[in-house]
Amino acid sequence: MDRLTTRRRLLAGGAVAGASALGAAGGYIAGREVEGGEGGTAPDAGRGPLFELDPRYVNLTTFVLASHPRPVREAIERHRSKLDENAALYLREKEVELEEASRSALAGYLGVKANEVALTDSTTMGLALVYARLRLGPGDEVVTSEHDFFATHESLRLRERLDGVTVRRVRLYDDPESASVDRIVSAVSRALGPRTRALALTWVHSSTGVKLPLREIAAAVARANSGRREAERILLCVDGVHGFGVEDASPAGAGVDVLASGCHKWLFGPRGTGFVWAAPHAWNRLAPTIPSFDPRVYGAWLEGHPPRDAPPGALMTPGGFHSFEHRWAVPEAVRVHAGLGGRAEVARRTHARAAELKEGLAGIDGVRVRTPVDEALSAGLVCCEVKGVDPGEMVDRLREDHRVVASVTPYRTRYVRFGPSAANRAGDVQRGVEAVAAIARRS
Repeated sequence: MDRLTTRRRLLAGGAVAGASALGAAGGYIAGREVEGGEGGTAPDAGRGPLFELDPRYVNLTTFVLASHPRPVREAIERHRSKLDENAALYLREKEVELEEASRSALAGYLGVKANEVALTDSTTMGLALVYARLRLGPGDEVVTSEHDFFATHESLRLRERLDGVTVRRVRLYDDPESASVDRIVSAVSRALGPRTRALALTWVHSSTGVKLPLREIAAAVARANSGRREAERILLCVDGVHGFGVEDASPAGAGVDVLASGCHKWLFGPRGTGFVWAAPHAWNRLAPTIPSFDPRVYGAWLEGHPPRDAPPGALMTPGGFHSFEHRWAVPEAVRVHAGLGGRAEVARRTHARAAELKEGLAGIDGVRVRTPVDEALSAGLVCCEVKGVDPGEMVDRLREDHRVVASVTPYRTRYVRFGPSAANRAGDVQRGVEAVAAIARRS
């Protein structure tokens, strides 16, 4: 039974699957739409700016939850309208096509195969799916870092409680601004033992802005794996959410085995969308948690046998109802990045703005920049402290007195956090620096 026939049969019977999509282009040509548009201002002024950020504020937190670019907003509206008109018919006619288009768009951006990509709703969902069903035996160990976010730590804690898997946390640096590649890689190498089966790390730490040297870490993992049987090899599993959409790197090329990320931060993708990518050997060590509604899986159930030909990405994509119009607009976010010059240009622009911000903040008396200056160890996030001012108070004063939007790192050790991105206009970073300087002078 082919996929389209199976899917139509399911929909006709009332069973509806989750989906993602490449909607019609609607006349949008990414390169022309934003070409040369500093801060996302489209050259065809009649259509308005690419982003609808409140012009009264300098927003240096679009990484928290992205502002949808215009093409993404328009795609969401197209799909919403079609669903509202006739949801069953639209799903019946378009779901398979849209699912594959969304998966293919992400795969193209990542430089991997589409059948290796599972679609999720968030980074947290992706990490939970990975760590809940990673094949581990009694006495096996997962190593993570002290710097990782709640989603990794809690997913591993729940796994530890479930079946007694050992989870160990290691410290990779003390002062983030003085972190070094050698120190980080040495700490990782020392932590990997004979029972280690997974290394769970975060590409860019949202606590400090430190970016891990993934290639060097992957090389250390490869050395530790030398001579091991396949089932005993360590998998490098990465929360990529603050690197994806910023860095010009493919996870496969960096030596990563598993990457989970949301699309709704630096990619400016639809809110409530994400993915898990894994290399073929890593997918062999993972099992689904939530039943997939992929027609090859559902069709096998209808025919009374386990799925035999569904690729791993489809098997790991949770079924059920989702915010379809958002999932189906994922490819538009990828096209926006292409229109901004592609992965390399977005990385260059984001790094340049972050470097400008770090340099400006470092020149203010009483301000300590906690994110490394070295671009090899930093991406778009910039964290700092202002002497004598609580980070929460600082963020409030920036917003209320200067209309500059920053955030506080959601960790025990709290910093003021900024994230200049391709959505910012020329001059936004300077305004942010001037606002910090004004508060620091009065403190």
